[in-house]
Amino acid sequence: MTNATTHGASPLEQPPLPFARDALAPAISADTIGVHYDKHHKGYFDTLVKLVAGSPLAGQTLEQIIRATTDDPAQVKIFNNAAQAWNHNFYWASLSPKALTPGGALAAAIARDFGDLAAVQAALIKAGTEQFGSGWAWLVADGDTLKVVATHDAGVRFTSGQRPLLTVDVWEHAYYLDVQNRRADYLKAVVEGHLNWDFAAANFAAD
Repeated sequence: MTNATTHGASPLEQPPLPFARDALAPAISADTIGVHYDKHHKGYFDTLVKLVAGSPLAGQTLEQIIRATTDDPAQVKIFNNAAQAWNHNFYWASLSPKALTPGGALAAAIARDFGDLAAVQAALIKAGTEQFGSGWAWLVADGDTLKVVATHDAGVRFTSGQRPLLTVDVWEHAYYLDVQNRRADYLKAVVEGHLNWDFAAANFAAD
């Protein structure tokens, strides 16, 4: 499963969760997953459908809509909802019910650019914790180099020439029901125990 085939689906269709709602507990509770997926994520799709109805954007993929509306103040509402729909699709796919470890070319790149898995995990936790306000922590490929970056609000990375490999949501709705303001606790639990490194490896290998 790669971002190219999964996350450019029609804006009319919210993809199903790739795991049971309680599969990430206690790191992320079933209650948090329910509110996050059924209310927030679905809300971005519902709003996007209304915003693009009857326009040339209505039949385009999420990636196409995002690229068409990036940095266009007149279409910021469309961009925000399309980007958040895409980011959430990518976030769910970035999570795994069980702890995984990177292998193959991705493992070699992590060793080259970070030293070891613990270092890239620490970088993701740091980026997410230090992100001021709402946003996302990302592992990306910038050319052949792996980097950890953060974006604010609905920011995406593929419009900047970077290839996203996985992401962690640091909007408050991702963790507040479970750990209140302890964002770092949520990040540590997710990054160290629930990242889908198989998904990241597939994205790293994709052209």
